[in-house]
Amino acid sequence: MKIVNRRRMNDEGSHNIWRSYSDMMSGLLLLFVLIMAVCLMQAQKNYNDKLAEQASRIETQDKLDQTRIQLSTKESELEQQSLTLTDLQSALENQAAALSTKESELEAAQAVLDEQQTLLSQQESELAVRDAALISSQEKLDEQNRLMSEQQAKIDQIIGVKADLIDSLNKEFAANQINVQIDSQTGAIVLDSNVLFDLDEYELTPEGEQTLYTVLPVYCNVLLSDQYMDYVAEIIIDGYTDSQGDYLTNLTLSQNRAYAVAEYLLQISGGFLDEERGDQLQEKLTANGRSESNLIRTQDGKEDRDASRRVEVKFRLKDEEMIQELSDIIADATAAEMETAG
Repeated sequence: MKIVNRRRMNDEGSHNIWRSYSDMMSGLLLLFVLIMAVCLMQAQKNYNDKLAEQASRIETQDKLDQTRIQLSTKESELEQQSLTLTDLQSALENQAAALSTKESELEAAQAVLDEQQTLLSQQESELAVRDAALISSQEKLDEQNRLMSEQQAKIDQIIGVKADLIDSLNKEFAANQINVQIDSQTGAIVLDSNVLFDLDEYELTPEGEQTLYTVLPVYCNVLLSDQYMDYVAEIIIDGYTDSQGDYLTNLTLSQNRAYAVAEYLLQISGGFLDEERGDQLQEKLTANGRSESNLIRTQDGKEDRDASRRVEVKFRLKDEEMIQELSDIIADATAAEMETAG
């Protein structure tokens, strides 16, 4: 039993050794396989790396070749640009030379311009003096024109008022069926002294009073109407004689006759004028003796004594003085224009 067990133990020990050896060998083999696998993997990796590196080098080489081509092209372009730049430099030098010539010409022209500018400044100074004088003359002329325009407007108004007033007088006398001759220019009416007075007398006859009673209210009502009263400056009664007798005697007679007519007018005015119009009549009424001035003559130039002995009733508008003023302005302007023209 002991021998069998010992053998068995020996066999088992021998078997264990081989088994351990086999395990060891298997382990070594596995290790070798692993090493080989690692080496193969490393070799494959190195191979792949070399392939990638080679591909990269090829790609880099291609890029380098392309870069060389591009550089060659750029060099050609640069050479062409260099030639163009040389041409431009030459053209620039030519232009610089031309510019220098132009600058010289410009300096000469500037000198001439400066001289002309100096002359122009002198002329401008002289022109300014003339302009000032012209402006002053123009202002005076404008002022004269303004005054003339204002005066003309007033004259037009006066003429229009006078024409309307004379037309109203004619219509009013016609409406009252009174045959009276009214001067178309002055609006005056002429009353025959032979009807109003006896020879060399200044007291009104009954026939004369009747004539005045018929004529004067119509005449004064028109002049003192609302339409015309503000324009009428004066209602005038002028007495005239013929040339017979002494001048002063005739002057006294004509004055007394004018006064007699004015007095009678004021006596009867209360019958056709209200108080306000009566006051206006007294303010505006004047009576004048003209003696033998402004004699009436026949066509052959002889004195018409009957016609010369007369009383005229007329009016003066307030602004008639302005007509004379305008005439003076026109005369002054004409004289100044003639003096300037001379």
